[in-house]
Amino acid sequence: MRIALYHPDIPQNAGTILRLCACFGIEAHIIEPAGFPATDRAFRRAGMDYLDAVTMKRHRSWLDFEAWRRIERSRLVLFTTAGSRSYLDFVYRTGDVLLFGRESAGVAPEVHATADARLRIPMRKGLRSLNVAVAAAMAVGEAMRQTKHSAQ
Repeated sequence: MRIALYHPDIPQNAGTILRLCACFGIEAHIIEPAGFPATDRAFRRAGMDYLDAVTMKRHRSWLDFEAWRRIERSRLVLFTTAGSRSYLDFVYRTGDVLLFGRESAGVAPEVHATADARLRIPMRKGLRSLNVAVAAAMAVGEAMRQTKHSAQ
């Protein structure tokens, strides 16, 4: 299982998600451009002391990420408020890439179109969205439960 962040724009959320990845042995992918310097040095300066424990790959663009994903043959699972299916009703696979969009704008239309699945986290009507790090933790928890993923 992998987590990918599409053009993240809040460094604290990216740091929290990287810590989640480190703690559970999940590979992290950052699809640039980010709204902040997404370098190891910047993450360390922000207090990301778990950086050495996470496997992180950076992709210079959506096209670079897609080229990597085609080689890996990984299914792309997009978490979006526009999703029609609940994340709880989806069957996850070990090789899935769980994709989370930019906090301020989600993902581009071509990313929506490319996703193999578009999932939502059910919420009360009238509320916009969850914090992306909270959504990632919920998604990882369910995917780990289903795939029997173990943090080794």
